[in-house]
Amino acid sequence: MSIIPHILEYNKQFVEEKQYEAYLTDKFPEKKIVVLTCMDTRLVELLPKALNIKNGDAKFIKNAGAILTQPFGSAMRSILVAVYELGAREMLVIGHHGCGMTNLDTQAMVSKFTEYGVDPLAIETLENSGIRMDKFLRGFHSPEEGVMHSVKMIRKHPLFPKSIPVHGFVIHPETGAIELLVEDYREE
Repeated sequence: MSIIPHILEYNKQFVEEKQYEAYLTDKFPEKKIVVLTCMDTRLVELLPKALNIKNGDAKFIKNAGAILTQPFGSAMRSILVAVYELGAREMLVIGHHGCGMTNLDTQAMVSKFTEYGVDPLAIETLENSGIRMDKFLRGFHSPEEGVMHSVKMIRKHPLFPKSIPVHGFVIHPETGAIELLVEDYREE
């Protein structure tokens, strides 16, 4: 059974009781930070609490592994919008221990595509047109490696301002303890 009826029922009550009022803010991040982090379910509430970030304080961009796979993809576009249009003045890249992107088995994942009904010819066509699955689905050997990859890609991006510092962290998904990998304060 779909979860949609439960979501809609809850949402109706949420709105009727005006529970949303506790979350009212505007679109500009109060603490002027943008965070690139993993989509891991353990981080949804833990990460903001561990950093003392409340609703309206930061822009969060989430994807698998907090990894940027292409310099002109949607995650990088979101980072640029957060900086240029929404006033973010510091960038945090936060990976985590126990990430599913660590040592991701690309071939096993491609096999799952076909198990779910994706035509193997579609995968072959993508590969032949230059979309290499090993690059598209690339993981990393450690969360530290993944964070530093994204930090470097952001720092080197031709459209990212040199005046915005890019910091790298790894968080423990059970305790919320964070480890600073790189603190980057650039001269303005």
